[in-house]
Amino acid sequence: MPERILIVEDEEKIARFVELELLHEGYEAEKAGNGRDGLELAESGRFDLVLLDIMLPDLSGLEVLRRLRKSSQLPVILLTARDAVADKVSGLDMGADDYITKPFSIEELLARIRVTLRRRPQGGDPDGVLRAGELTLDKKRHSVSYGGTAVALTAREFSLLQELLENKGIVMSRNSLLERVWGYDYVGETNIVEVYIRYLRSKIDDVFGIPLIQTIRGVGYVIKEDSDHDRE
Repeated sequence: MPERILIVEDEEKIARFVELELLHEGYEAEKAGNGRDGLELAESGRFDLVLLDIMLPDLSGLEVLRRLRKSSQLPVILLTARDAVADKVSGLDMGADDYITKPFSIEELLARIRVTLRRRPQGGDPDGVLRAGELTLDKKRHSVSYGGTAVALTAREFSLLQELLENKGIVMSRNSLLERVWGYDYVGETNIVEVYIRYLRSKIDDVFGIPLIQTIRGVGYVIKEDSDHDRE
């Protein structure tokens, strides 16, 4: 079944151009011309990915994203203005999977769509819940708990933990986590992955006294339910 993509864009020429290209590539596509309609469609459960313009009538793209993330981890790629640095940062912090700057080439957009869709889990959590021992991450409710005790995480911490849990038992390199959680063209502090690993450990490992997130020296990070690797 073709993957379904929602285009939330108020510039009809851009929306129609993207729609035709997506159809040509074998995707199914649907358009929404304002934020309110876009949010309603995004929450319908019919789509695999959303292309979301930030500058929209009725509701801004960032507000659509904020509301959507209360109930869904549907992949979202933001369409941003060239100089909208603050919007890009805000969008990523609110849980956007990637962004692309206008004007963009269709080849780049299609590449970003392919990368974002590949990040989705390939089964193993049909109820939207990921587990490791007593740790539970509920993607639908965007909540984390350990032994029934709620764990408060930021959107980025949640995304990082989700990525590690979706690949439980697989060592994830720093570059792989940087690509999957921050977007493959993310430009920022070079130690951002390490910083957020420390944040997660301070909220989970240290609080509950468990070695949940393991460091494999020279390779990366992994979550194992039973592991004797040393932390760093």
